[in-house]
Amino acid sequence: MSEGVDYRFSLSNERTYLAWVRTALGLIAGGVVAAKALGLDHDVWRWIVSLPPFAAGAATAGLASRRRRAYERAMEAGRALPASAWPERLAWGLALYACVLAAVLLLDL
Repeated sequence: MSEGVDYRFSLSNERTYLAWVRTALGLIAGGVVAAKALGLDHDVWRWIVSLPPFAAGAATAGLASRRRRAYERAMEAGRALPASAWPERLAWGLALYACVLAAVLLLDL
């Protein structure tokens, strides 16, 4: 009988994947809010503010799937889980985005 991956680790990997998908959905929704609800006067500002969360949401969703598969393969093979720089990049990107958004909102007054 093959032992395989402990189901608790597999389910934990799935929960993490779903958290990444929720993050991606939140970013995409944030892009919609930025485009429609902020009431920016210029279309250029609207695009500058709405495109980054859309792009980050799409990238996060894609990377979540890739990460889940890589972790599952590593667990099945008994290897260490691969490290990812994406969470830190996303955090710094969101911090930069907040600064840009604040500047745009101030300039659009």
